[in-house]
Amino acid sequence: MSHAGKHYTGLQLAIDGHVAIVTLTHPPAHTWTRESLSALRDLVRDLEADRAIYALVITGDGEKFFSAGADLKQFADGDKALAREAARRFGEAFETLSSFRGVSIAAINGYAMGGGLECALACDLRIAEDHAQMALPEATVGLLPCAGGTQNLARLVGEGWAKRMILLGERIDAATAQRIGLVEEVVPKGEGRAKALAWAHQAGKQSPVSLAACKKLVQATRSQTLATALVQEREAFVDLFDTADQREGVNAFLEKRTPQWKNA
Repeated sequence: MSHAGKHYTGLQLAIDGHVAIVTLTHPPAHTWTRESLSALRDLVRDLEADRAIYALVITGDGEKFFSAGADLKQFADGDKALAREAARRFGEAFETLSSFRGVSIAAINGYAMGGGLECALACDLRIAEDHAQMALPEATVGLLPCAGGTQNLARLVGEGWAKRMILLGERIDAATAQRIGLVEEVVPKGEGRAKALAWAHQAGKQSPVSLAACKKLVQATRSQTLATALVQEREAFVDLFDTADQREGVNAFLEKRTPQWKNA
């Protein structure tokens, strides 16, 4: 496996069956650096190349922070070239995460602020522990969310709540996040990782080839017309008939047995 034994700055990788668990580890607040963003991009690419990995869980180490976002020290002297590089690395990291073929689940175990929340927004699903707090406070310090925040938050919760969080800098709690559709589940403190793993293993019961095709189609609603996407949906259905997993899935159902997926 291409990721075995590799070191990823600011991240810890563990493998549990078909699930990769990535823990953000840059104490005290797991802020993103240019190095850890590049490491996340490389890590997701390595997982992408490993056909045995079907799902990805991301969480923060400890019980206080998921991630507090960008390390603001790097922006203190107003260096524009550095800002451009940081923005590019944020974009590369989270766009690579967003296009990961498997299901990605963020277990928000505490504060998810700015680029920390944007990381969770790049995932397919979000679980918040009930003490978690979420915000995009960039405008409070003269910046703006440059890692997909203005786009992904509005798509998820609608323009009104996106503006409330971004333009007012409003911080929301887990219950509010679930009510507005920012997270799909709230669990007690300390239980986010276990719930995310349970979801990941549930996803593992699906054909990983089907899951990858479905994810791509659902995300196509962001940029394509309905007419185009409906054609692609039908074509993707037919394309599945080139796969071993399609035959295995249908025959397992007819034979009343659990399918053995090969991700092929």
